[in-house]
Amino acid sequence: MPTITPFLWYDNQAEDAMDLYTSIFKNAKVISVNKAQGRTISVSFELEGQRFTALNGGPHYKFSEATSFFVGCTTQQEIDHYWTKLTADGGEPGRCGWLKDKFGVSWQIVPNALGEMLGDKDPTKGQRVLSAMLQMKKLDLGELQNAYDGK
Repeated sequence: MPTITPFLWYDNQAEDAMDLYTSIFKNAKVISVNKAQGRTISVSFELEGQRFTALNGGPHYKFSEATSFFVGCTTQQEIDHYWTKLTADGGEPGRCGWLKDKFGVSWQIVPNALGEMLGDKDPTKGQRVLSAMLQMKKLDLGELQNAYDGK
């Protein structure tokens, strides 16, 4: 059975990125660190069952918002945890639940309930939620629920 593994190109921070990500996610593990002449060449790790490979390939390529990792959250506490940890030490908050971590990797920290709220059969509810979301950086599940409920 084929597998698909995200492959991330860093200048020289692959191991640092792996260490950060595996410290943030509860179900995370380091799989391998490949070194040559004392320098990390590539790393493999797993976050929440998804395997990643990262390469120290030099400064030739940069990350962009064209690719992001979506983290579905059940509670505001989870949203706050991932948002705080991923924007720390030079990360940048974006709009509507998007952020960049200190390495420039884009993430979406989103409550799982958002899709249901936006897609409600009553378009008025979805529009209220969308309007509320467009005003936010970090998503606030309580405020989104209030908008959904018309409060």
